[in-house]
Amino acid sequence: MKVILLSDIYKHGVAGEVVTVADGFARNYLIPRGMAVKATPGELRKAENLRQQAAVRRAQYENKLNELARVIDGVELVFGRRANANGTIFGSVTTQQIADALNEKTGVDINRRRISQQPLREVGTHDVMVRLGTEESPVLKITIVREEELATFLAKREAGIDVDPTDVGDPIPVAEAEPAEDSVDAEAAAETDAVDAAVDADSEAEAVAESIAEDTPEVDADDAVDEADDSTEAVEEA
Repeated sequence: MKVILLSDIYKHGVAGEVVTVADGFARNYLIPRGMAVKATPGELRKAENLRQQAAVRRAQYENKLNELARVIDGVELVFGRRANANGTIFGSVTTQQIADALNEKTGVDINRRRISQQPLREVGTHDVMVRLGTEESPVLKITIVREEELATFLAKREAGIDVDPTDVGDPIPVAEAEPAEDSVDAEAAAETDAVDAAVDADSEAEAVAESIAEDTPEVDADDAVDEADDSTEAVEEA
């Protein structure tokens, strides 16, 4: 059946286009939901303006898809999965998981049905095509590593080390931490402050001693002897 689309329909067209669809799809889905009308002469005349806009909308739609294709082309998504000794993973990485990971990494939300249906069951890197129906066909790089090696794989990638997902190797050795320069400077400053405090204490002690010496009257030795003799004579006379 020929219908005039009133809404953009995935895999069928944009609003205003006249397309041919299965009779059951038109009667049971599109027409009851107001997404299309049967392409009768009367409806074609009524939808003339909408059909004129269809070409513009189609061009905008194509441009948007091409832009999305450029954004996601070559994007790598890494998954950690349990695998046996031969590298065969238990289960698979599904198209929904790929779509969710792509949305989380790039912000591009695509329908999982646009992702090429192929089972990913082996450790390694796989090229997965995304079908956008445009002149550009973006390809995602899906890397699967063993679950227990995922942290090591990501750490080596961050360190700029080229690592094979099928042979991740040993973890990066952790370098012994060196004392921070700020800590050394703080210790030196503390020692300097302690020395300065000790010097200040000695200076204060000397100043107190000098002050006491100045306040104490000096006693002449000869005068003391004369005073003692006078006291003796006074006793004898008595």
